[in-house]
Amino acid sequence: MNKYEELINDNELKEVVNNIENRGINVILVNTRTEALEKIKELIPKNSEISNGGSTTLSEIGFLDYLKANEHGWINLNEEVLKEKDSKKQTDLRRKSVTSEYFLGSINAIAKTGELVACDATGSRVTAYPFAAKNLILVSGINKITSSLEDAIKRVREYVYPLENERAKKAYGFGSTIGKWVIIEREIFKGRTTLILVKEKLGF
Repeated sequence: MNKYEELINDNELKEVVNNIENRGINVILVNTRTEALEKIKELIPKNSEISNGGSTTLSEIGFLDYLKANEHGWINLNEEVLKEKDSKKQTDLRRKSVTSEYFLGSINAIAKTGELVACDATGSRVTAYPFAAKNLILVSGINKITSSLEDAIKRVREYVYPLENERAKKAYGFGSTIGKWVIIEREIFKGRTTLILVKEKLGF
């Protein structure tokens, strides 16, 4: 198995969760992707304004399909983004969407010391993470846990980027790039950031 796909044991996981929480980030530990989706439903009140970044993990837990079914009762800002056909207007709407009441996404790596690492090409996803969104809900499989912050960054460069680059080629007809990084080392706004950590392999 690739070292970047390994799942840590429960004792190690307990320590990682504690380290993340000590950085001001709420952690909800669940066993399955189904439980992760149910937790999201519980966390976001009806009529809340939501948006989300592109995420294989959100797709794998069924969140994107749940949004498409349109039975959630939320105000989905991404719908307005996707409806807009003018590229400049769509970009403006996307910028506004990262300031939503609830923003959902994933991360690319977690250091055992508690830092969360995310990266994307344009910043349209990670822009929401540090401050823009009022509430941030992140979902990750425990396969993204690495031994250190240095290894978390290596995970992005050596493992995540090549896979994302190939995905982008198939989806858009052109490759991706390592563009904008966010490292969440500490959350000072109590209750703002929640990590739903799933004891499964999710995303890459």
